[in-house]
Amino acid sequence: MSKIPTFIIEEIMQTSRIEEVIGEFVQLKRAGSNLKGLSPFTDEKTASFVVSPAKQIFKCFSTGKGGSVVSFLMEKEHYSYPEALRWLAEKYGIEIPNDAGPSADELALNTEKDSLFIINEFAKQHFANALLSSDEGQAIGLSYFEERGFRRDIIEKFQLGYCLNKADDFTKTAIEKGYKQAYLETVGLTKSKDDRFFDFFRGRVMFPIHSISGRVLGFGGRTLQNDKKIAKYFNSPDSIVYNKSQILYGLFFAKGDIIKYDECLLCEGYTDVIGMHQSGIQNVVSSSGTSLTKDQIKLISRYTKNITILFDGDAAGIKASFRGIDLILEEGMNVKVILFPNGEDPDSFAKGHTTEETIDFIKANKKDFISFKASILLGEGENDPLQKAKLIKEIIQTVSLIPDHITRSVYAKELSTQFEMDENMVSNELIRLRKNSLANELNEPMIRDVKVANDNVSILPTQSKEELTYEFELIRIMLQFGTNEIETIQGDALSPQKVSVVEMVCQELTNDELSFRHPLCHKIHTVFVEGLNEQTVYSMSYFQHLEDQELMKFISNLETFESELSPNWILKYNIFTKTEEMGLFHTVSNLLYNFKYNKVNEHILSLQTKMKDASISHDELMDMLAEQMAYERVKKEITGHLGRIILR
Repeated sequence: MSKIPTFIIEEIMQTSRIEEVIGEFVQLKRAGSNLKGLSPFTDEKTASFVVSPAKQIFKCFSTGKGGSVVSFLMEKEHYSYPEALRWLAEKYGIEIPNDAGPSADELALNTEKDSLFIINEFAKQHFANALLSSDEGQAIGLSYFEERGFRRDIIEKFQLGYCLNKADDFTKTAIEKGYKQAYLETVGLTKSKDDRFFDFFRGRVMFPIHSISGRVLGFGGRTLQNDKKIAKYFNSPDSIVYNKSQILYGLFFAKGDIIKYDECLLCEGYTDVIGMHQSGIQNVVSSSGTSLTKDQIKLISRYTKNITILFDGDAAGIKASFRGIDLILEEGMNVKVILFPNGEDPDSFAKGHTTEETIDFIKANKKDFISFKASILLGEGENDPLQKAKLIKEIIQTVSLIPDHITRSVYAKELSTQFEMDENMVSNELIRLRKNSLANELNEPMIRDVKVANDNVSILPTQSKEELTYEFELIRIMLQFGTNEIETIQGDALSPQKVSVVEMVCQELTNDELSFRHPLCHKIHTVFVEGLNEQTVYSMSYFQHLEDQELMKFISNLETFESELSPNWILKYNIFTKTEEMGLFHTVSNLLYNFKYNKVNEHILSLQTKMKDASISHDELMDMLAEQMAYERVKKEITGHLGRIILR
């Protein structure tokens, strides 16, 4: 999909009316200057979903979600950023010009993609017809599915098929229909050797693999032979339309129920997914026998934060899956594990029990994965103290991956009890491991779950609440009033000059070699600086067009909780109240000096702590004292500036 030009994005955002778009999904009622309705993201009886036509934002107070009309479509319909923009463009009749779209190479690539999709669709139909209409297909392929207990409607729903056990039946038919052999080889349906070609999946039952929108991306083929020299499953090779590390089998059929039940059941193979669907349990997908990837986890997270893994009773690959589970925990997802009885898998269990029995079994046997991992690993090192210690460290390492500190604390307590260890020892090890990862996080231009309107702001381990407050306040001022001009004396100038708020803040920080420590604040500040380098002062609308959900949430909270003065206050009572915008110079100056004061004070406190160390030399101590005195003078000067600002 080609990049949408910036000026087109601007037109889309200016033309779109958030109340009109959301009104197609939510019944809205007038509530003062805003509109209100029941949240589309959760079940609720009291309306907590607010739309502001004036500000063109929404806020769901039940879930914390909020943002622009684009954010809403991305949350509600699970669109990507470009998909949401194109949806709006179509709704409001805004043409996205071809001349500003794809290059010649992009057009060629898109043409090739379309050709591959068409070939996969043809192959799906061909294999389905072979399964249901040919003698060989019915005798071998259909018999296999029926022996597995799959009903005809389920076979048709998943578009299962069969590739005849002939050298080139499919390939010959496809070429006769006009499909290029090169494309047939690209998607892995055809192989060639010595000027001869043959069907890659011949003699196998076929499982089409669908995209989220239902397009056929590739195939999985299962042999029906018992020859151990032959691979049980073949999969389509990676191509420009298929990347197995980014695909989950069955997600196209499961996504609705995943959202409905706020849970994704993850199993191993194709038949497990199909068997569970047939039993009436449809919020289930499969990684298709491959190791779980971050891309697959992120795909699930678009629909739910809760994953339950269904392990076969005799699954030999449980330990091999630990890394995948660690990735899930690292993404902040909630993980549960179910181990089916020995000799059973999700498919066989579902066929041997009613839907209610299967659901009850899943509910009753969900096990926290940390405990599950402990039971698996500790069984190996039960009689070997060194091995046991190693395994305990591995489990603590897994716990350290969990982003939420409260959850980590709960697990620390449970682990200390289970392993008969000092809780402080477990906690200290967790802190050590987290410090290593947080060192990397500090350099990341991203932050999760930032909340500005209350006290639940994410604070870095080494960052005080005061420092965080002034960082966010400075960023807020730059976003809300950044383009406003104020008079100030810059550098060696003798007379006041008009500069924007953004210029004033950025220049002051540059002069004093100061920066923001919180990742999100740092990111926004960097964007402002980049704009100034191009002689541009970015407004808040620029940031609203960026494809960044954390940033959108931040801006949404700013606008949602922005205090407003009622016009009636002045008109009715003839009372004039000074707003923040009217006193911008003093507001910005006050914030900057408080920001600097906090930085200086923290440095002084750090020096004082270092000087308490008995191991430092006399020369080092004297250097530190001199440095402290210098910073004390700076602190006094800043205090003087603050006093003058307050008095004025």
